[in-house]
Amino acid sequence: MPFSHLKLHPSLLRGLKDLGFVRPTPIQADAIPPAFEGRDVLACAMTGSGKTAAFLLPILHKLLDRPRGVTRALVITPTRELAAQILEDLNDLAVHTPITAASVFGGVGMGPQEHAFRSGVDVIVGTPGRLLDHFRMPYARLAGLEHLVLDEADRMLDMGFLPDIRRILRHLPARRQTLFFSATMPAPIAELSREMLKQPAMINIERRSAPAVGITHAVYPVPQHLKPALLVRLLHKGDMHDALVFTRTKHRANRLAKHLVEHGLKAERIHGNRSQPQRTEALAGFKSGKYRVLVATDIAARGIDVTALGHVVNFDVPVVPDDYIHRVGRTARAEATGAAFTFVSPEEEGDLRAIERAIGHRLPRVTVPDFDYTARQEARLEVPLAQRIAEIRARKTQERARAKEKATRRLAAEQGWQGAPRTGQAHGPVVDRRDHPRGPGRSWRSRQR
Repeated sequence: MPFSHLKLHPSLLRGLKDLGFVRPTPIQADAIPPAFEGRDVLACAMTGSGKTAAFLLPILHKLLDRPRGVTRALVITPTRELAAQILEDLNDLAVHTPITAASVFGGVGMGPQEHAFRSGVDVIVGTPGRLLDHFRMPYARLAGLEHLVLDEADRMLDMGFLPDIRRILRHLPARRQTLFFSATMPAPIAELSREMLKQPAMINIERRSAPAVGITHAVYPVPQHLKPALLVRLLHKGDMHDALVFTRTKHRANRLAKHLVEHGLKAERIHGNRSQPQRTEALAGFKSGKYRVLVATDIAARGIDVTALGHVVNFDVPVVPDDYIHRVGRTARAEATGAAFTFVSPEEEGDLRAIERAIGHRLPRVTVPDFDYTARQEARLEVPLAQRIAEIRARKTQERARAKEKATRRLAAEQGWQGAPRTGQAHGPVVDRRDHPRGPGRSWRSRQR
C-alpha cells in the first residue's frame, strides 16, 4: 500500500517523495489511520520501525488546516539527540509546508527556546527537564495545545523522568489527542498510559520485544583486555566501514576513542559528560563521514539516526536485554539491513545468555583468523576502583589544602586592613591598599617605611 492511500496532504506526499519513501512501514500503516480520526494511540514500536513518521504525519496533516501562531503540538522525548533527530525528521517531512517547529532541551541557551514559546511555533519537541524549566516562566503557556506525543516512554522510565512527565501534564490542556509510543510496556509505563489515554487504539501491545528485521548478529568471544585490539583489527581489515560502538561507561568511551585515534582511526565519542556543542559536532561528524567511528554510551542509544549505518558494536555486553535491542536498532532502520557485533568476555557470558533468552534464539559465535587471543594487555580502558578512589582522595586533599591556604591569606589581609591607622592619626591618612603601586599584599605600616 503506498502512502497516497493514507489520504495525506499533497504537500506531505511531496516531502515523502523527496525522501524516497514510497510505502509506509507496518507501524505507520497501523498508527496513522486512527490518529487521523483523532483517537489516542498506544503503540509498542521497536527502534528503527519508522515510528517517528507514524506520529508526525497525522499531526502535520491536521496542522496544515490550522491558523499559525499558536503551538498546537508537543513531542516529549528522553534525550537531546532524539529531540534533535525528531526535529530534523519533521523539517524534512514538512519542507513543502508553512509549518514551524523548534527543539527545547538542555545544554544550550534558553533564549531561542523562549522565543519559540512566545512566537507560537506549531510544534515543540522537548526533553522533560528543560520543558519544566520553561513552564516555571509565565510565557510558557500551551493553552492551545491539541496534540501530545510521548516518545520512547520506557526510556523515560529508565532515566527517572516519570515524575517530570506527570508535572508537565499539569501544564497541558486536558482535552487533547495523545499518541503514546514505547518499545516495551513495563508496569509503570502501562499505568502512565492509562492515566494519559482515553479509549486508545492499541497497536502491537502484546508484541515481544525483539530486534528489527534485517540485522545480522554476530558474537565475538574475546578476553576483556583484548577488546580494543580486536576492534582495531576489524576496522583495519575493512570488515566494518563505519561503526557506532557502545561502551558501558563514559570513562571507557573516552579511553576507547583515544585508543582508536592513536591507531590511525578517525573516531569521536558522545556521552552525558560532553557539552551539547561537542555532542552535536560528534554526531554531525559521524553522519558526514568525518569520523569513521562514534563511541557512545546508552544515553545516546535512542537518539542516533544515521542513514545506512552499517555496523553497531556492543563493545560491552548490555546488562539489560532491552538495551541490546535498542542499541542494535540503530542499524537496519526502516526495513534496511545492517550488522550488530557483540564483544563478549568470559565474565559477560551470563548477560549474553539473558539477551538470547529475551530474543528467543542463540546468536552465532565468530572467531577472527590470525588474531592472537593470548596476547598480553595492550590498553587498559578501566582504571581499577581502588586506584580511582585513591586519586579522588588525593585530589580532595589538594583542594582542601588550597582552600586552607587561600583562607589564611584572606584572614591575614583582613587583619592588616583592620590594623591600619585612620585619618588624623600619627602615621598619616588611610591608603587604599588595592590602589597602591606595590600591591595589596603589604601591610599599611610596611608601605610607610
